[in-house]
Amino acid sequence: MMDRVRCLAATVHYGPNLVLYTASSGRVAGLDELYLVIELDGRLMAFGEVRENIAYLTGIEPSAVRRAVIRLLDGIDWTDAPQAICDRLNADPGPHPAIARALVDCTLNDWIARLAGVPLAVSLGGGFRPALSTNQTLFWSEDAKFLTMAKDYVRRGFLDLKVRVGAGDFEHDLRRLGMVRDAFGDAVKIAIDVNGAWSFDEARHRLTALEPLHIAYAEQPIAAGDWERIAALAEQSPIPIMLDESIHSLADVSQVIVLGGQVWAHLKIVKLGGITPVMTAVRRLREAGVPFMIGQMNEGSGATAAACHCTMAAEPQYAELYGADGLLDDPVSGLAYRNGTVQLAPGDGLGVAIDTSKTSCIWEKRL
Repeated sequence: MMDRVRCLAATVHYGPNLVLYTASSGRVAGLDELYLVIELDGRLMAFGEVRENIAYLTGIEPSAVRRAVIRLLDGIDWTDAPQAICDRLNADPGPHPAIARALVDCTLNDWIARLAGVPLAVSLGGGFRPALSTNQTLFWSEDAKFLTMAKDYVRRGFLDLKVRVGAGDFEHDLRRLGMVRDAFGDAVKIAIDVNGAWSFDEARHRLTALEPLHIAYAEQPIAAGDWERIAALAEQSPIPIMLDESIHSLADVSQVIVLGGQVWAHLKIVKLGGITPVMTAVRRLREAGVPFMIGQMNEGSGATAAACHCTMAAEPQYAELYGADGLLDDPVSGLAYRNGTVQLAPGDGLGVAIDTSKTSCIWEKRL
């Protein structure tokens, strides 16, 4: 029997009704996923997943992501215990970008939980829950399709909707948001995600204009980097501010904490470098009393399952776990969306399975 570690790749797609289009990404045709798979005695011991075509978030093109992942994988002693590898990786990240570390860290955390014979959420100090509430995102589209998507989500029980804005003119965004509020009244929660597309002055005026629509929070209304302007905007805004693109490290989490709850934090595994740093951020934010969200990119079921287990363990104020909803050709199975929730069956580790025959191998090391 063969012992080996492999990095696999696949591109997965949503059905024709869902088109990804945001102010930062533009139109996205498919999700380019990487999977790290550990096999011992011919049996799968663990795997993890990240999406590589998210340069609009990470600033790293997919080809560079692959090179970075392979450099990291080549430098690891895979005969060592998974906890020891995980501890070294997080103690000294070195030059490896967060997206590469996230793939390895998630795989190691899956391995640790499977060796213990418990769901990943339990390994992280929480309890397993088979169903988790999640929001759904409404991407930019023409009005009729936009409202059809909103109605479909509400029909399926998803009453927490986040609307992507900033890709067109503000009057169009205002009209779309008004359509949702008019259609569902107070039965739905509405948030917006600007992806940093507004200037400071635009954000000040537009957030005030949105106040009558009872927006739950505004995510990343201005570009990341200028913490003074972010703090000033939060002080003036009638709508709570959630930061996403601003948070790429534990140092950024510390900046949020310094602001004393003026802004909230959106934590993602792929931004912070894995499950381990996400849970470190969770502990710090909890201690500081700062509200936070556990979220994800549009990703496959493996990466979504990892975010679900973090959510179970972290118990955040908000959860964004819609990433795998509607995928047609995902090689990972075991995750479903029903009645306004994402659902996982109990099982060791991530609790999902991967069909490696639906992927291609880009790197392999025999043990």
